[in-house]
Amino acid sequence: MRLGMITPSSNSVLEPVTSAMLHGVADVTAHFSRFRVTEIALDAAALSQFDASAMLPAADLLADAKVDAIAWNGTSASWLGIDRDRSLCEAITARTGKPATTSTLACIDAARALGSKRVGLVSPYTDDVQRRIADVWATEGIAPHAERHLGLRDNFSFGQVTPAAIADMIRAVAAEGADAAIVLCTNLDGAALAASLERELNVAVLDSVAVTLWRTLELAGGDIAALAQWGRIFQTSAIIK
Repeated sequence: MRLGMITPSSNSVLEPVTSAMLHGVADVTAHFSRFRVTEIALDAAALSQFDASAMLPAADLLADAKVDAIAWNGTSASWLGIDRDRSLCEAITARTGKPATTSTLACIDAARALGSKRVGLVSPYTDDVQRRIADVWATEGIAPHAERHLGLRDNFSFGQVTPAAIADMIRAVAAEGADAAIVLCTNLDGAALAASLERELNVAVLDSVAVTLWRTLELAGGDIAALAQWGRIFQTSAIIK
């Protein structure tokens, strides 16, 4: 089974983390195709990075490897609007014949599958991007109950944030009553923290990289339980509408 991941060019986290998660999982491999993304902001130049005309050729290249499902392994629809990702997935499937998802859609699916009512949003983003995300997620009925963010714009810098700093943000939203902490950025290295912090805090920890793998693997017909050591989401099927 082959899983295709469309990857932001300056992301240094999602590929090694996804590969590490799949280590020891029989007959499942991940394959990556990049397009240029260097910063996260709300100005026109930054927003234009995520035009479908740049992303769909990356999907075409993954299809050449005969992958079984394709994910846009990024969270851009969280500030651009969820329908952007729904349209992107439809276009990917129309072009490749493969089921598709995205990190944002997977995080929403995961929160709903776990019945989370008080989501804590953890990200590296700037104040205005974080506010936009809260507004966009509210349109899906998932208004953040608590949040922490780092005020960063340069995408490469996200990958330099330490696991300790990420864990502190997760603990902070849990302390404010969140029942699920969503690490919303596929260039934050939080996947390995999920299982231990779930035990410590008794909240779900939904790392974007891990949750994207969860949803893509399930779309491809794989066994998500093979990754149960990475967090409680891997014991839960997505809610299919």
